[in-house]
Amino acid sequence: MYGTEAYGYLLPSFVAAARAGMGFVERQVFPDGERYLRVLDDVRGRDVVVLGGTIADRDTLEIFDLGCSLARSGARTLTLAIPYYGYATMDRATKPGEVVTAKTRARLLSAIPPAAGGNTALLLDLHTEGIPHYFDDPIVARHVYARPIVLAAIADLAGPGVRPTLAATDAGRAKWVESLARDAGGLECAFVYKRRISGEETLVTGVNADVRGRTVIVYDDMVRTGGTLAAAARAYREAGAARVFAVTTHLLPTEGTVEKLRRDGAIERLVATDSHPLARPAAAAAPGFVEVRSVGPLLGAVLGEPVV
Repeated sequence: MYGTEAYGYLLPSFVAAARAGMGFVERQVFPDGERYLRVLDDVRGRDVVVLGGTIADRDTLEIFDLGCSLARSGARTLTLAIPYYGYATMDRATKPGEVVTAKTRARLLSAIPPAAGGNTALLLDLHTEGIPHYFDDPIVARHVYARPIVLAAIADLAGPGVRPTLAATDAGRAKWVESLARDAGGLECAFVYKRRISGEETLVTGVNADVRGRTVIVYDDMVRTGGTLAAAARAYREAGAARVFAVTTHLLPTEGTVEKLRRDGAIERLVATDSHPLARPAAAAAPGFVEVRSVGPLLGAVLGEPVV
């Protein structure tokens, strides 16, 4: 099992859960910035995994480069475990000539030579459900849900004997939140009506449910600037919620996001996963406000059998 440079922090828990062996990669950077990679293990006839997120094009290319080398070196199967699949901002075209980056990067990873037993991509909590269809043969893309982590966080935030209202940041995420609510034992749901003003600002126009005196837990699959989450949390507070917490799968805060959410005061606590390398530093900078839970055991368990 191999990890990209940026995902070295997640590799140990992933390897332990998958009952896998750790693979080794030699890395160097030449004076002109060119990167040198060398896989140091014999992978012929082995089931091989590359763990890494597409957090930037450099990281996407590292996944591609490692995948190509491992497939050409005789791997029996090749799995790309991608905790965070980026490019959510450009997952569809809205104007003529726009490049759908989520699709072009999927095609790039689909171009990795096929291992003898096939290639698979594991994609965690995608912002857009249709992204797996952007991948072409010979790779099979599988959408993996962080539902067990999210449900455990909801229960822990609510506390013993409390049945919270599970809330969405907008009507667009309501179906996913309703699904979570059913799995959490039939919790009540709520969402806000909003209008986006800019990339960082939204205007909330109403709340669809009575949350007076309730504990509200807001789920948002991805938090970057925190604008949408903050606006929703304030709306639930203004509608009478007694307490508001938040859960997100992908926490990749821009500078000042976490401090802004904490200073705003609407959210008491935020629980995230470590699907993105920025999540753990955010938690370290805001102890008691941000808690991070690892996706390594979940992704490792999905593999289902020993790999190398």
